[in-house]
Amino acid sequence: MNLFESVNLNSHLSGIIRSQPSDFQVDEIQAFTPSGQGEHVWLQIKKISQNTDWVAGQLAKIAEVPRRDVSFAGMKDRHAVTTQWFSVQMPGREAPDWQAQLPDGIVILNEKRHDRKLKRGTLEGNQFKLVIRDFKGSEDELKSTVKQISEQGIPNYFGGQRFGFYQTDQNTYNNILKAEQWFNGEIKVKSKQQRSIYLSAARSWIFNHILSDRVAAGTWNQAIEGDVYMLDGSKSCFFEKIDDSILERIRQCELHPTGALWGKGDLRSRDKINENEKKYAERFAVLSQGLQNKGLKQERKALRLIVKDLCYTWQGEQETVHLSFSLPAGAFATSVLAELGKFTTS
Repeated sequence: MNLFESVNLNSHLSGIIRSQPSDFQVDEIQAFTPSGQGEHVWLQIKKISQNTDWVAGQLAKIAEVPRRDVSFAGMKDRHAVTTQWFSVQMPGREAPDWQAQLPDGIVILNEKRHDRKLKRGTLEGNQFKLVIRDFKGSEDELKSTVKQISEQGIPNYFGGQRFGFYQTDQNTYNNILKAEQWFNGEIKVKSKQQRSIYLSAARSWIFNHILSDRVAAGTWNQAIEGDVYMLDGSKSCFFEKIDDSILERIRQCELHPTGALWGKGDLRSRDKINENEKKYAERFAVLSQGLQNKGLKQERKALRLIVKDLCYTWQGEQETVHLSFSLPAGAFATSVLAELGKFTTS
C-alpha cells in the first residue's frame, strides 16, 4: 500500500501479492563482477524467506570473523525469493564449505575472490518477477496502465517498508516514532544498523511528503521554476532556468525534477520549490533538525522513477498476472504496484 498521493487514483485493478515466497522474486543486477583474486570472498546467494542481515550474520559465524567483515550492497525483502551478493573479508585464509553449514533456504550460486569488499549502494539495480493472484480487472485496463507507466514513469516514493509498522496508539509509524525519540534524547540507539534505519526513515518521510505535494499538484514530472534537475540513470544534479531545452529533456525523461533528502547545508532549490521544501522541514522539525545534528548533508533524489522492461503475462482463467520489470538501486517495487492498482498481501 502506498502511504502517499497516487497518480493512478481511479485504477480498478486489484489482487493479492506474496501469497507465497516465490510470488515475489528479486535478483540483483551488479555493476561489475569480482576479479577472482583478493582477500574478500564474494558469494552470490539465493535465499528464500530469509532476512539479509541475518544471512550476513550466519556467514560471519561460519567464517569465524566479526560481523563487520561481512558486507552486502542492499537489503532484500524477507518474504521473497531473492538473489544477491555478499562479501566476507578473509585475508590469507581458505574459504570454508559454506553450503554444508548453511540452513535450508540459503543456496550458494557462485563464489569468487575480489580485492575489495562489497559496499552499500554499489548496484546497477534489481530485476523483479511478481505474481498477482485473485486478479480483478480487465486486461485492457492492465495493458493501458502498463503502457502509461512504461512511457511516463511513476512517482519515486520510498516504499512503506522504510517506515516500519503502524502504531495505532501513537498514530504514527514505528521507525518515525523511534527516530523522533532518538533525536529528542528519549532513547539511546547503540546499533549501527538501527541508527541507519531511523536516519533513512526520517529522511524518506520528509522526501515522500515533498513528492506527494507535487503529485497532488500534478507537477511531479514537470519542470517548475526553482527546480534542481537530475540526469536519468545518474545522481548528477544541476540548477538551471527553464527553457525549451529543459522542457524537452523532461518530456523525453532525460531529466527529472528532484526533491530534498534532508541534512545540513543550504538547499540547492530556489523560489517556490525552495519554500515548499522548507515548509515540510518545518512541519517535521524534530526529524529535519535531528538529521542535521547527526551530520547528514543535503542531497537530492529524483521525483520521477523510470520503470524499465515492464511487461506482463495475463492468465485470465486462473485470475493470475505475472509481472516483470527492473529498477535502479534504491527504488521500490511497491511503488510500481501502488501505481498499477490496489494490491494486498494474503
